[in-house]
Amino acid sequence: MLIDTHCHLDFPDFDAERDELVARAHEAGVMQMVTISTRVRTLDRLLELTERYPSVFCTVGTHPNNAGDELDVTADELVALAEAHAKVVAIGEAGLDYFYDTQKPEDQKTGFRRHIEAARRTQLPLVIHSRAADEDMAAILNEETGKGAFPFILHCFSSGQGLADTGVALGGYVSFSGILTFPKSTELREIAATVPMDRLLVETDAPYLAPKRWRGKRNEPSYVVNTAEVLAEVKGVSYEEIARITTENAFRCFSKMTAL
Repeated sequence: MLIDTHCHLDFPDFDAERDELVARAHEAGVMQMVTISTRVRTLDRLLELTERYPSVFCTVGTHPNNAGDELDVTADELVALAEAHAKVVAIGEAGLDYFYDTQKPEDQKTGFRRHIEAARRTQLPLVIHSRAADEDMAAILNEETGKGAFPFILHCFSSGQGLADTGVALGGYVSFSGILTFPKSTELREIAATVPMDRLLVETDAPYLAPKRWRGKRNEPSYVVNTAEVLAEVKGVSYEEIARITTENAFRCFSKMTAL
């Protein structure tokens, strides 16, 4: 069994075949999926998917590339929404993205800190998006953890060794996507080798970043199998072992998510 801990099943890329996509995931052994919020104001779409598919859970949050659009979203609102819905199992995704120059850094930091507060109060994991922002991300994580610990995931990890080390030291999880399988991702595989077994997660970030076996195609949850295969090679264990470990980690991290 595998769990795709990060996908975007509400995206229009999947409108024509969601039933088939979920069925293919199950056939591949991907028995549960977490579809990730990018805008709080569209949470209803995610909740509809969780009602339609028992194996799908969701989060609530604002992507950093949408930060300026949802500065009215407070930590109180995030907490209330997370507590109101049984299948909302995490906060986010939120964080910092300096690669795309679409949102002011100060707006991203404001939103990020509100999401951290919500994660701290609910003790639900914060799904963190960090791109080209290692230094600021590490500084905020250290500062905010000093105010009180909160669970978190460094999702779709593609940053440097320093941020991975900081995340692990602060009790976070590191999640690897199809990027891990790319031929040029030697450094990322070296980082993955250093992450403790009990902090590893796998994801697709579908519809983006299809792993090597399906490179160039639209990504989907069933493809997380290829990422898990490569992660098993990196860690020197069997595919079955990495599936068991990452699934156990996912249930420990997403403590509100029930096994089906």
